[in-house]
Amino acid sequence: MKIYTFETKQIVPISLDEAWDFFSNPANLSRITPPEMGFEVLTKLPDKVYAGMIIKYYVRPLFNIKMNWVTEITQVNAPKFFIDEQRFGPYKFWHHQHHFREHPEGVEMVDIVNYGLPFGIFGTLAKPIIVEKKLKQIFDYRKTILEKMFPIIIT
Repeated sequence: MKIYTFETKQIVPISLDEAWDFFSNPANLSRITPPEMGFEVLTKLPDKVYAGMIIKYYVRPLFNIKMNWVTEITQVNAPKFFIDEQRFGPYKFWHHQHHFREHPEGVEMVDIVNYGLPFGIFGTLAKPIIVEKKLKQIFDYRKTILEKMFPIIIT
């Protein structure tokens, strides 16, 4: 299986503690996910992620087809990073690192997604025309929403 990497960075004008409070609260994931993904959390959620936590969702990643997605939070090192891994879902492999670092303008968030695709050669062919575009669309949406939620305040 071929493993691909998608990485994105964003500066958010908030403190490291504020960033951690927001992003480590799993209820906020639906706020920063594009509506067309049909993202629906099925699990009763605590206020903070913890290692071993299982989260069940419905998603509609392609063609409005409803799919189950189950992820596990495998590592947490507050307020620096946490990692989620798919246990069941649309990918053959999914490992998503969420990193937070202080930055002169706020917090630098780095997301590193390592993923493998199902369906053999068909998955490989779908990568550049469907999967990469969808990942970029999801993270571009998140960037736009976060810029609205946490605008730069000029004094």
